[in-house]
Amino acid sequence: MLKYLFWTLWHVWFYVLTTLLIVLLLPVLLVFTARREWYPQLYWVARNLWARPILYGMGWRPMDRSQRAESREQRKWRELAQRQYVKSNEQRVDSKSSKLKAQSSHSQMLIANHTSMSDIMLMLVCSRAPFVFVGKKELAKLPLFGFFYRRAVIMVDRSSAQSRREVYTQAMERIAQGLSICIFPEGGVPDDESIVLDKFKDGAFRIAIECQIPIVPIVFYDNKHRFPYRFFAGSPGRMRVEVLPTISTEGLILEDKESLKTQCHKAIYDKLLGDSFELLGLTR
Repeated sequence: MLKYLFWTLWHVWFYVLTTLLIVLLLPVLLVFTARREWYPQLYWVARNLWARPILYGMGWRPMDRSQRAESREQRKWRELAQRQYVKSNEQRVDSKSSKLKAQSSHSQMLIANHTSMSDIMLMLVCSRAPFVFVGKKELAKLPLFGFFYRRAVIMVDRSSAQSRREVYTQAMERIAQGLSICIFPEGGVPDDESIVLDKFKDGAFRIAIECQIPIVPIVFYDNKHRFPYRFFAGSPGRMRVEVLPTISTEGLILEDKESLKTQCHKAIYDKLLGDSFELLGLTR
């Protein structure tokens, strides 16, 4: 009975905390959603004043496995690259074509396995560089959250071919502004929790190839267990994240989409499967 009481109060607290933070940040959010050029500022607020407090407020501890695996020299160069990104985005280039080339060269396609509502918060905390989510249209119906969701996310109605085509147009516009794109390529959370990693949809890989931007596969190891969609389940604890090596799309054409998709799926799947074996004390 104590377990069920904890799960009930804990899940209710998640929705209270999520909504309360939006209410407290309402004036700031209204300002930064007024103009698309202010999206980097909106992203900073969402990452540091919304996503991070939710994670820690729920008792979750994000742990970057990829960062811990880096040597001191590698970490120094990665942090230098991040500073150069911020600095270059602050510079204004007069030539329109030069500006487009300079900005889009920083864009990436972020992909990750999708198992929990907490994936959104954890993804925001993972990346300092601003990115735009591609998310399902249904979330726009949520009270209050949906209001800002419509203004900050590229929405897709998966039942509409027209909506899916519009996603490509909007994504390319954001990439031209120097922003990255984030897509959960499974297209949703599998109903069967025994599925390690569901099949990937085409969207993320088609956009990455057409825009010639690299793909960054990211692995969320613990979100399925920490906060599944089942109400009476979950717990506080660590949330391990691993950013895998970037996969280039330079020179690829749409005919390469299937092989690229398979490569990315295998990269994430192997990590998830290896972790499962490790937790069970087995070897593959």
